[in-house]
Amino acid sequence: MSGTPDRIIRTDYSEIMQKNYIDYAMSVIVSRALPDVRDGLKPVQRRVLYDMWELGTRYDRPYRKSARIVGDTMGKYHPHGDSSIYDSLVVMAQDFKKGQVLVDGHGNFGSIEGDGAAAMRYTEARLMKFTQELFLQDLDRDIVDFVPNFDENEKEPSVLPARVPNILINGSEGIAVGMVTSIPPHNLGEVIDAMAAFIRNDSLTDEDLMKYIKGPDFPTGGIVTNADELREIYRTGSGKIRVRGRVEIEKGQNGKTNIVVTEIPYTIIGAGIGKFMSDVAALAENRTVPDIVDISNQSSKEGIRIVIECRRGADVENICNILYRKTKLEDTFGVNMLVVSEGRPETMSLRQIIEACVDFQFELSDRKYSNLLMRELEQQEIQEGLIRACDVIDLIIEILRGSKNRKMATDCLVMGKTEGIRFKSEKSRKAASNLMFTERQANAILDMRLVKLIGLEIEALMKEHDETLKRIEEYRRLLDSHEAMSGLLISELAKVKKEYARPRRTAIDNIDEAVIVPTEQKDEEVVFCLDRFGYAKLLDVSVYEKNRESADAESRYVFRVMTSDRVCVFTDGGRMHTLKVSDVPRKKLREKGVPIDNMSNFSNRDEDILCVAPMTAVSGGELFFATAGGCVKRTEGSEFLSSVRTIVSTKIQKDDRLIFAGISDSAENAVLVTHGGCFIRFPLADVPVQKKAAVGVKGITLAQGDRVDSAYLLESTHEFTVEWKGGKVLLNRLKLSKRGGKGTRRQ
Repeated sequence: MSGTPDRIIRTDYSEIMQKNYIDYAMSVIVSRALPDVRDGLKPVQRRVLYDMWELGTRYDRPYRKSARIVGDTMGKYHPHGDSSIYDSLVVMAQDFKKGQVLVDGHGNFGSIEGDGAAAMRYTEARLMKFTQELFLQDLDRDIVDFVPNFDENEKEPSVLPARVPNILINGSEGIAVGMVTSIPPHNLGEVIDAMAAFIRNDSLTDEDLMKYIKGPDFPTGGIVTNADELREIYRTGSGKIRVRGRVEIEKGQNGKTNIVVTEIPYTIIGAGIGKFMSDVAALAENRTVPDIVDISNQSSKEGIRIVIECRRGADVENICNILYRKTKLEDTFGVNMLVVSEGRPETMSLRQIIEACVDFQFELSDRKYSNLLMRELEQQEIQEGLIRACDVIDLIIEILRGSKNRKMATDCLVMGKTEGIRFKSEKSRKAASNLMFTERQANAILDMRLVKLIGLEIEALMKEHDETLKRIEEYRRLLDSHEAMSGLLISELAKVKKEYARPRRTAIDNIDEAVIVPTEQKDEEVVFCLDRFGYAKLLDVSVYEKNRESADAESRYVFRVMTSDRVCVFTDGGRMHTLKVSDVPRKKLREKGVPIDNMSNFSNRDEDILCVAPMTAVSGGELFFATAGGCVKRTEGSEFLSSVRTIVSTKIQKDDRLIFAGISDSAENAVLVTHGGCFIRFPLADVPVQKKAAVGVKGITLAQGDRVDSAYLLESTHEFTVEWKGGKVLLNRLKLSKRGGKGTRRQ
């Protein structure tokens, strides 16, 4: 086999992985996830808008099917799947996500409450007038660079010639590899004012620019409550903005009061609205806010309207504060102004973004008017050639009639070559040799129609030439004078503001964090239920009494407790966890409870429950503990009084575990049963009362390899029977022994 052998490159596998990963990460960062600071668009958004421009979906023309737009974009520019393209198209058409909508959607494009858009085969779209005039208008004037598409069969713009800082107006959100961008939307009029001010004076600081841009302007409205922190956020390009929904107080029926949410934080649009309503309902159910009677969503096309109905005489201000603290009615918007600038990711301040956008405007205008000047100079050259040709039209006609082909006539007009051309006289030949038109003028003369020789046409040509000279003078003035170009940009921005600006929706203020005034809750008796899966709930006493058998059958622990009390959960790890009864939700009989993991530090993955009892019963009595290693002890219940959610209930030796914990107030005897079948019954009085930190004393002497499996507390008034190897053992009739003995083995 002939040919050059393959070249083997020796390198570390880690180096190859590192290089390939960095290449992949940069591709995702620059080409997929982050917006360009100049037009504020991600590549997929830019490609969708450019494709719509190519398809002719103008604002004043009929809509086109979204599926056509998506398919065309995917086939020409963005081969990454139709879902990402359609999602971008949908977002650009949603007025509750964008400060300035870029796409005019026709059909179901989703809702603020999280409803998804219809399939792309059903919806239609076209460009907004705003997008067409301010993003795509001058693409035919070669003012931005065009680059090959993915298969190099088409050309696409590297950036759209956006005339406004879209990165601020519409904001952006995206997750790249190890990077996240989160830029809030701002008010169009304010951003234009800041941009115009920077054009006039490029030494303005971030704080100076904030005199024009007060802060974010979310399409959902709301109130920014930390205005003083915005300076640092815009200076560094990162931080947290606190956004609060707007509420109104209305009178309800029968003297009740309604809290009406009319504007929501931008962060909870979509599924967050349903989550907010669920959280409010949970606060009412678990008695955190017992004065809330009902919540309903009465939102419509006119706007958000979530009605929270409160009892008569309720402290509405305190309820609102609770909602701000415990629900998403007040939320934080994380700001990280990460953008692609000059081909690399960079976190930019407000001033840096404005500066980059202003520089881009000057770059666009320089290219635009340079190209226009070039075209006008070409037009001037042609017009001057035609005017001059009109003065010697008889000679030109003689040249044309005497030439054998177009090249011969062109050479005569451009270089004065008269060889081979028949002239009427030598005088005409000599005049023809002195014409010296430019090649462009010669071609224009040869292409000129005879109708142009009419007097009125010649006058129109002269007038057009004068207009061309005026435009050339204007373009040169703009290109030669920075002040003139600045004035033009400012006047253009003023026109945009006049046509498209709208009043601010989001209020900017300094509001202290909500303070919850604790309200005295009525202490009442309820029934605590915990099932075998660890789900807890409270039942009203009346409900429990009517359904006692059913409730007892479904629950592992059932006892009455006051709402001001706490519940103690003893586990085999030697710990006691507590939870407030007030944190346990009230439920109906057939409703499922809430895992106690959510209300305490207990974790059913690491621990098993041995005993659950009210704190009042625990603290007022005495507890008995037994371990698998045969250790027993009694401890005063008062030792377990603590405000800490988790404490050590008893000390356990290494390789041992707790197998029993229970209140021993009315018990007289204790029984330990081992895995090997040894039973021992001894008086509880033989077990000393010890502290929590004590290990205990020997309750039974275990044989080699044996362990205690279970323990029981016996009362003299009750017989206690257990099953053992298919038979029954009456524990009360076991021989009463001394603590620490070997016990009696049963076969």
